[in-house]
Amino acid sequence: MRRTGTTRRGALTATGAIVLGATLAGCGGDDGGDGREDSTIADAQAAAAQVENTLRLTAATTSRKLLVQYDQVVKAHPGTEAGLAPLRDAVRAHTTALSQGKGGTLPLSHPPATDAQAAVKDLAAAERRTADAHTATLLKAPPELARLLASIAAAGAAHAYLLTELTKETSS
Repeated sequence: MRRTGTTRRGALTATGAIVLGATLAGCGGDDGGDGREDSTIADAQAAAAQVENTLRLTAATTSRKLLVQYDQVVKAHPGTEAGLAPLRDAVRAHTTALSQGKGGTLPLSHPPATDAQAAVKDLAAAERRTADAHTATLLKAPPELARLLASIAAAGAAHAYLLTELTKETSS
């Protein structure tokens, strides 16, 4: 005679079927929504990208102005070129990294001091201002850009120190 009623095997099979059904229903992916969540995510990503591009453009412009100042000092005082060349090359690399290869030109700023020592001293002050600007910008930047800005700001602080030391060695 066959046993009727609920057996252990039947109960486990039924429980497994219920769990499997619930799992498949949860993974269906069709939430009945109209795509508003996807649109909101896309809008947030676009806004974040816009903020990053604006911060990057501002930082690149700041570095480009510093590069123009280096070029002006070297042009006005050719004797400083040997000491300034490595620093100027680093600033050029920073500008390229920030602008992501999108170059741009800036009008010439005020002419450098007529005294080479004063011109290098002004350049050290410009490096400090640029490093401070990059440090302030990194607080608002997304992580990857913040790391780049922190690195550039640290390099700028080192450049300011080196330029201050170069000022002591530069004759008029």
